Amino acid sequence: MAEVERHEHDVLIIGAGGAGLRAAIEAASAGARVGLVCKSLLGKAHTVMAEGGAAAAMANVDDRDSWRVHFADTMRGGQYVNNPRMAELHAKEAPDRIRELEGWGAVFDRTPDGRILQRNFGGHRYPRLAHVGDRTGLEMIRTLQDSAIHRGIDVHMEVTVTRLFTAGGRIAGAFGYDRERGRFRVFRAPAVVLATGGVGRAFSVTSNSWEYTADGHALAYAAGAELQDMEFVQFHPTGMVWPPSVRGILVTEGVRGDGGVLRNRDGRRFMFDDVPANYRAQTADSEEEGWRYTQGDKSARRPPELLTRDHVARCILREVREGRGSPHGGVYLDIAWIREKLPNAEEHIKRKLPSMYHQFKQLAGIDITREPMEVGPTTHYIMGGIRVDGDTQMSTVPGLFAAGECAAGLHGANRLGGNSLSDLLVFGRRAGAHAAAHAAATPHPAIDPAAVESAATEALAPFERGASGESPFLVQHDLQAMMQDKVGIVRRGGELEEALAALAALRRRAGAVGVPGNREYNPGWHTAIDLGNLLTVAEAITRAALDRRESRGGHFRDDFPEKDAGTALYNTVVARGADGGMTLRREPVPALRDDLAAIIEEERS
Repeated sequence: MAEVERHEHDVLIIGAGGAGLRAAIEAASAGARVGLVCKSLLGKAHTVMAEGGAAAAMANVDDRDSWRVHFADTMRGGQYVNNPRMAELHAKEAPDRIRELEGWGAVFDRTPDGRILQRNFGGHRYPRLAHVGDRTGLEMIRTLQDSAIHRGIDVHMEVTVTRLFTAGGRIAGAFGYDRERGRFRVFRAPAVVLATGGVGRAFSVTSNSWEYTADGHALAYAAGAELQDMEFVQFHPTGMVWPPSVRGILVTEGVRGDGGVLRNRDGRRFMFDDVPANYRAQTADSEEEGWRYTQGDKSARRPPELLTRDHVARCILREVREGRGSPHGGVYLDIAWIREKLPNAEEHIKRKLPSMYHQFKQLAGIDITREPMEVGPTTHYIMGGIRVDGDTQMSTVPGLFAAGECAAGLHGANRLGGNSLSDLLVFGRRAGAHAAAHAAATPHPAIDPAAVESAATEALAPFERGASGESPFLVQHDLQAMMQDKVGIVRRGGELEEALAALAALRRRAGAVGVPGNREYNPGWHTAIDLGNLLTVAEAITRAALDRRESRGGHFRDDFPEKDAGTALYNTVVARGADGGMTLRREPVPALRDDLAAIIEEERS
């Protein structure tokens, strides 16, 4: 019998980024005994990489903004495969969640009259992002962390969860190990909230940190929950390109919101060459109009650099493929040009974009106040995730909830920048509240000892093979390279079929990896365990992408380059079949209420 350390909570939250912390605060406030598990150290969360701001229609800068416009922008950006109830709740509740955060101590940038300042961002009609320079995510994590700790939440740091337990079809708890010593832990809880973030480490070029190995997606899938919209992966258009050691690190959209422009090697602002029909009425006709928009001119329309991320990323890829890219395979993002417009441009840039200034200065030797940055697309976010109820955030497994990036529904086919930070506040709160209510009404379930023993045996399997097995690092490298090449920004049916065959071979290799040494401080072991999660989510992405024979949002098929408006308003749902294989079905997009449909029509112009 494996030796395990046991813990009992009313609500167990897996993931300590913004969504997990907000869920923990809400559940604890409701009187639940809360356990918070984080794969890394508390405060070390990918939320800090969301630099530009949190979208909320507070109308502090432009009084034309409202939840109705925010709702319509979110639905348009998501290509209308969003869950409309989630888009409605998000747009309505986001302002209160920002004001709540401010009350807990978050220090936002201010308007001259003392209100929270809001900036322009891609896909948003009006300045809507509450921000702290370009360090918004960091400030949010600091504030949420302080609030959570003061509520007496039990925190389990540097713990990886490898399995969820169920009993009688309901969630019962989780199994994991501490990464420092390798000791097993069993968490008993009638309610579990998954807030584990995204899947970026399935690809070779990503803004995501090492923790983003699809843990929540894979845990939920293995426990019987459904996944949704996995084909929709967002490639942020502006990641660092040079030097190679920092390739993929995020360059915030705030650079473009504050006047930065994209140019090819010839100096041409190529984004003016390709404006989608549904955004033409909202997009500037000239460079001068675009500049006025970034400076707050309400009569001006936004520059094409602030179109949706999926479109901008494909435009950049086009410039590179057609030989008009920068020397290192990207394009130029230029904020230094505003020296032509502002006498104090250098100090303005340093004040508005302090992290970007220091990032490029220290890592690339580039002064962004005087020269352009080389940028290119980087895997950043997945719109797909665990299928949840829009109001409660509960999955199809009773007692299992999800919030933040690992939950699906809000963003549809493409997430608007800034919606992720308000998403985690709105739905983190809802997940925590409903998880606490579920736990209060549900007896603590028993965990089958045989399931614990099985989980321990599975976790230790790489040690049984030892040095005779293949290195997990090699398998991970080959998986990432294959996904980047065949399931990346531009997809084709034949290459997706090849990817499925490659994944089958990679799964066989992953089942034979071995690690030498012992359980203490063993990164090879951690990687071997992560492989199973990455392979699950990679297969889900690939199968969903092959099935969707159109281009929509973050999913672009070179062999089906247009949207299929007649038949494609569905969500792709992936589930584990009775034989253990992956099944796929299409579900109609949830019906749009008449009043919400009217809002969309009102805001189309």
